[in-house]
Amino acid sequence: MPTDSLLVFCTCPDRQKADQIANTLVDEGLAACVNLLPPVTSVYSWQGRRETAEEILLLIKTGRERYGDLERAILALHPYELPEIIAVPVERGLPGYLKWVEQCTTNS
Repeated sequence: MPTDSLLVFCTCPDRQKADQIANTLVDEGLAACVNLLPPVTSVYSWQGRRETAEEILLLIKTGRERYGDLERAILALHPYELPEIIAVPVERGLPGYLKWVEQCTTNS
């Protein structure tokens, strides 16, 4: 049975922008934790052409009820015209960790 937690993927063009987004999401209670992975290589189709770019991958842990606000915050800060924002439901996890995610992201 799925939990109320989400794992959201987002890529950023550089570490500075990734740090800004991660810090904002945590500071505003939109994410309990954001992992910033070292540069990954993205290969994608954009406007009819194959593109390749090095990006910073953010793994964002949040609650379902905060997704809309989280998406709006990312869109307000992100430089891309069409940023990757993909939410995946968390099927299972360590109960204490999932409770912590919920506590950190519950609307007050």
